[in-house]
Amino acid sequence: MEGIILSVKELPQDDRPREKLIARGPGSLTDAELLAILLRTGSKGKSVLNMAQDLINKHKNLAVIAGLSLSTLTKEQGIKNDKAAALLAAFEISRRVLSQEKIEKDFIFKHPLDVANYFIPLLRDKLTESFILLCLNSANKIVRIVNISEGNANGTVVHPREIYRTALEYGAVSIIVIHNHPSGNPEASREDILITKKIAEAGAFMQIPLLDHIIIAGNSFTSLAQKNMI
Repeated sequence: MEGIILSVKELPQDDRPREKLIARGPGSLTDAELLAILLRTGSKGKSVLNMAQDLINKHKNLAVIAGLSLSTLTKEQGIKNDKAAALLAAFEISRRVLSQEKIEKDFIFKHPLDVANYFIPLLRDKLTESFILLCLNSANKIVRIVNISEGNANGTVVHPREIYRTALEYGAVSIIVIHNHPSGNPEASREDILITKKIAEAGAFMQIPLLDHIIIAGNSFTSLAQKNMI
């Protein structure tokens, strides 16, 4: 194994991936060094840097690796569930950030289906409720997406004051609210209808109208505006 670094600790301190990132920023690291930080440790006879470089050499680039499933990743030498999960989590974070940046840059609200098609893949598999606020400008373009509540026993328990404080912060001209039903039932509950009424009343007072309240449940959705509940 001559010439192979068996431990990151054998590297000079300034060349160790974590220390290098802290000192010089993430842009100073190679793809292999970034992967090595996520993988954390190597395997028998192979350093974490060697493992990361082998992964890149085999799959050509990070974009390909980001598309691999957990079962495929765990077939790689030294990568078990923990390491594969760390990689998948990091790639999913990147995907969500890029996805939000894209919708905030390009999205114009024309129909409830536009919103539903974007949020169904993000919310359909969640086991807890999330309540999301979309802040729109005068052209019905989304200028900010804010997760108001997540993981509560009942995600619809939010106060209009909290919603409109956020809407004012981002200069919203109008808003859309979205939440998911982990039960898989897209129909509006009594609580959904009540909170929608309160938000709409507050919006009329604040002159920042509520355009819609969309409920995501699996691959289905309900628009309370289409049901004339707003």
